[in-house]
Amino acid sequence: MGDNIGYNQDQIIKGFKQNDSSILRTIYSNTYPKVRSHILKNNGDEDQAKDVFQEAFVVCWRNIKDSKFSNTGSVEGYLYTIAKNKWTDYLRSATYKKTVVKSKLTNLQIVADNDLADEDVAQENIEVLKQALSKLGEQCKTLLKQFYYERKSMNEISETLNITPASARNQKYRCMEKLKALSLDLKKHE
Repeated sequence: MGDNIGYNQDQIIKGFKQNDSSILRTIYSNTYPKVRSHILKNNGDEDQAKDVFQEAFVVCWRNIKDSKFSNTGSVEGYLYTIAKNKWTDYLRSATYKKTVVKSKLTNLQIVADNDLADEDVAQENIEVLKQALSKLGEQCKTLLKQFYYERKSMNEISETLNITPASARNQKYRCMEKLKALSLDLKKHE
């Protein structure tokens, strides 16, 4: 993080401690684009970038006020690192994995369009998904269950299935494609 912002680190730290709006605004506007770029490149959107940055900014501000920031690096770098770590934590969270599962299964239309989203339609789609899952091979079922429901990492799954992590990733992709195809096929024949 470059510090071409007209303030030295001591001024920035003093500014944070005194809630100097000019310094806070400068650090905010200098660091946000970098955080935004990182989040957008890593499966995030504008709203998530703003939320994560806001949280990181508050943590950074609080840590500086509480003298928990060691004056060895730049405040911008520190703030960026906090935001980046928050985003990494989110990507590893169950919340994100559930979102990914839903988005990967969009072709299955687990829930119909908002106007049509009634319980009967949702139940029908769940039945289609169950049927499709029952037609998958055992290794696919095991792999998908471990990844999506047991939240195991690809390294753990590869050990269980006695394959390399790269093979596990490829197999997971193929299993998801097969599951989508089976589901679409079942829906056509309803």
